[in-house]
Amino acid sequence: MPTASAAPLDQRSEVLWMEGVDKTFNGNVHALKGMSLRVGEGDFISLLGPSGCGKSTALRLISDLIHPTRGRITWAGGQHAGDLGVVFQEPTLMPWATVAQNVWLPFRLRGKTYTSVRDDVLEALKLVGLEKFQNAYPRELSGGMKMRVSIARAMVTHPRLILMDEPFAALDEITRFRLNDDLLELKDKIGCTVIFVTHSVFESVFLSDRIVVMAARPGRVIRELTVDAPYPRDDAFRTSPEYAAHCRAASDALHEAMEQAA
Repeated sequence: MPTASAAPLDQRSEVLWMEGVDKTFNGNVHALKGMSLRVGEGDFISLLGPSGCGKSTALRLISDLIHPTRGRITWAGGQHAGDLGVVFQEPTLMPWATVAQNVWLPFRLRGKTYTSVRDDVLEALKLVGLEKFQNAYPRELSGGMKMRVSIARAMVTHPRLILMDEPFAALDEITRFRLNDDLLELKDKIGCTVIFVTHSVFESVFLSDRIVVMAARPGRVIRELTVDAPYPRDDAFRTSPEYAAHCRAASDALHEAMEQAA
């Protein structure tokens, strides 16, 4: 997997964009209204907001699991197989399969044998620090290790974009911090673009260069914040005045979003 550094925000080529996207369920439940979002190559974008604001709906729309009621989502150059990796809140691993077999799954669904992609699978496991656990089963892993397997599975096909739906929400704080650190290191190594759903102000500031703050009923974007701190980020950034200032700005925007809920 190639190493890549993201260009400055205003110089990044577009991966995809959403234009005036609405999503209505059952004719009267407005999950998302008028959402527009530009996603640049190398972006780390967090969708931050209260429950019911359409964060997960936006990910499902981008992944083509559901379709907009109005508006459109466009991929630069058109979307192709392998352009997208997805990490869910739960690792969703197959309990009867080994770690390596779970990571192989995206290739298997495309008809590729394990032997033909073994090197890709082992490279992905090495990047998440689990190459020695390739023959282990999910029941033998900790929660954090299971999530690492899920991340390896999402990135094994070298996708242009990785969608992450609150992947660390169920983990303890120490494990969560460690995986936040690891995720930024992985992103730097493979040069991917990430859209990350979270309820955590602190997580969004640590990880992101852009934070899209959303309000509920109907789900909509109310603010976009830029976190201009350079990467790599570490514990020194977590305790810096700059981090605290960005957290205050994100917290203020989140409170505004909660107050705007209709």
